[in-house]
Amino acid sequence: MTTDSAPRLIDTVVIGAGQAGLSAGYHLARRGRSFLIVDANRRIGDNWRSHWDSLRLYSPAGYDGLPGMPFPGDPHRFPTKDDVANYLEAYAARFDLPVAGGTRVRRLSRDGDRFLLDCGEMRIEAGNVVVATGTFGRTPSIPEFAAELDPRIVQLHSSEYRNPTQLIDGPVLVVGASHSGGDLAYEVATSHPTILCGRDTGQLPVRIESRRMRVLFPVLWFVWGHVLSVRTPLGRKVREHERRHGAPLLRVKREDLAELGVERITERVTGVVDGRPVLAGGRVLDVTNVLWCTGFRQVYDWIDLPVLGPDGWPLEEHGVVTDIPGLYFTGLCFQSSFRSMLVGGAGADAGHVVRHLVEHRAPVAAGVPTRLGAPAHGRSHGSSGTYATSSRRVSRLLPGSRSSR
Repeated sequence: MTTDSAPRLIDTVVIGAGQAGLSAGYHLARRGRSFLIVDANRRIGDNWRSHWDSLRLYSPAGYDGLPGMPFPGDPHRFPTKDDVANYLEAYAARFDLPVAGGTRVRRLSRDGDRFLLDCGEMRIEAGNVVVATGTFGRTPSIPEFAAELDPRIVQLHSSEYRNPTQLIDGPVLVVGASHSGGDLAYEVATSHPTILCGRDTGQLPVRIESRRMRVLFPVLWFVWGHVLSVRTPLGRKVREHERRHGAPLLRVKREDLAELGVERITERVTGVVDGRPVLAGGRVLDVTNVLWCTGFRQVYDWIDLPVLGPDGWPLEEHGVVTDIPGLYFTGLCFQSSFRSMLVGGAGADAGHVVRHLVEHRAPVAAGVPTRLGAPAHGRSHGSSGTYATSSRRVSRLLPGSRSSR
């Protein structure tokens, strides 16, 4: 490892500038704590921008805001992925949150009572670290036998898929039948013969964009936060299920898929025969495209600390790692409740983590002063100019840091 200078000392480093990391930054700023948010993406919101073109949230905008800033527009609309990306960028600008983009943490370790973050050409020493790298992680989970498929078959993970123009003529196999698999199968079925393969994960009985759902959603929001919580036996049971299995169909229903002629198979794809995918029962599927809607897996091999349990998830309580003082997680799947998996649930979990940090961790010498900015009158959401100003401020505070790798 080559570095340009000694480590910069910062009170708290937040890893990840998504909704969880920015919420943590907001709460840290309100508490007057010095902090820096680092993110591998060059631009805030790029993680959302990289999703497929037609993606929209499954919760209405009125429930998608982060602390201190409601989501703009009609509260009943369902924001697009670009709406969310631009909102996050505007959120960081409005509250003047210090974000170092293009800064990937390659290794997190500890030396005495300080955490060491290896960011390539920059090293950071911190009194506290908040890991906010996402609900399920961003490493695609694809079976090893996918490499044995005929190279002429187009294979895309859901993280790589943007729209049907990426596919070639012929049938499409969508592997994974949770809500993302259902959405993509519905989209590609308008132009390709489509097979949706995977166990039935159920479906939401009500159309999420119906008037009936407008009435039901406040009730569901309450249930998701107070009944399906880690504090209740039912919530803990649901947590185990959500962390291991796919979510039900939400926007697209079984009948929608049937109307478009999607062939529904509940058997698993278990391997490859003569370059083609084969089901558990032995049926070989003659397809020219495969979309892997098989989710993601958390990869924490860059954390050189004893933080993981036997199930591969961090050993934390509401985001607090009790065995490693000063280390926190936020933005995890079902961290405190079912709401934790939704954009609008990020603020509460981050708030709990920051309260614990402030109450139990004395400040260290601060390298990045922060302030909670006033509302930005006349500033449009997604203003890249304001974000650039924030980035330059971070560069001045951390000489030698880079905006991209």
